[in-house]
Amino acid sequence: MSILGTVNQIIPTSLTGIASLLVYIIILVIILWFLSSAIKIVKEYERAVIFRLGRLLGAKGPGIFFIIPFVDNLRKVDLRVLTFDVPRQMIITKDNVTVQVDAVVYYRVFDPVKAIVQVENYMLSTNLLAQTTLRDILGQVQLDDLLTKREELNQRLQSALDIPTDAWGIKVTAVVIKDVILPESLQRAMAKQAEAERERRSRIIIAEGEYQAAQKMSEAAQLYKKTPIALRLREFQMISEVAREKNLILVTSTGGTTFAEFAGLAKALDKKSGSTEK
Repeated sequence: MSILGTVNQIIPTSLTGIASLLVYIIILVIILWFLSSAIKIVKEYERAVIFRLGRLLGAKGPGIFFIIPFVDNLRKVDLRVLTFDVPRQMIITKDNVTVQVDAVVYYRVFDPVKAIVQVENYMLSTNLLAQTTLRDILGQVQLDDLLTKREELNQRLQSALDIPTDAWGIKVTAVVIKDVILPESLQRAMAKQAEAERERRSRIIIAEGEYQAAQKMSEAAQLYKKTPIALRLREFQMISEVAREKNLILVTSTGGTTFAEFAGLAKALDKKSGSTEK
C-alpha cells in the first residue's frame, strides 16, 4: 500500500510540472509573437503611416519603432523616385493627324500622409491622370511641333501633372515622350517631302556655284579687257596645256596672231609628236 501511494503522489506531481511547463512555453510564445508584431523596422527610403483604431497618428521612420498589435495599422510608403510607362495613346493632333504616343513618367512621394489619406491608390491615380493629360496636351499641338518640340512638350506635361498631384503629396519630376508612331501613308508622304527638300537644296547649291563662277568669269573678262597682254599670255598657256596632252586647238582672233602662226605651231607640234613615237 505504501508503494502504490507513493506512485499516486508522483504521477500528479509530474503532470502538474508538465502542465506548468506547457503554460510557460505558451506564455513565452505569446510574448515573442507580441514583440514581433509590436516591433517594426522601416528602411531609410521608407515611411510608415500609422492608424490607431482608425485615427491617423502620423508617419514614422526610418529605423525601429513600436506599435500596438490589433490596435494600430500601418502602411509603408516608398519615398524613392518611381516610374511607370504610360500606355500607348491614340491622339488626334490640332491639324487632324492621328498618331500613337507613349511616354514615361518619373515621380516621388514627398508627403506619405497625403499619399495615403488624400487618394485611395496614388500609383494608379497618377497613371490614369498621366494618360488623360497626355491626350489633352498633345491634342492641342500640331504634328510638326509634336515631332520637333519634344523638350517643350515634356515640360508642359510635367507642369500639367504636377499641379493636381501636389495635393496627393506627389511630385512629378519628369515626363518624357518616348515614341511617336505615324500612319504609314503619312510616313511615305514625309519621306517624299524630305527627298524634295534635299533636291531643292542641291539645285540651289548648284545655282549658287554657277552664279559665283559667272561672277568670277565676268571679273576676269574685265581684267583681260584692261590688260590685253594678259589675255595673250593666257592663250599661249592654254595652247601649251593642250599640246602636253597631244591634242591641238586652233583659235583665230581678229588681232595679233595670224593663221600662219597657228599652222606653224601645229606643224612643229606634229613633228615633235612624230619624233617621240619613233
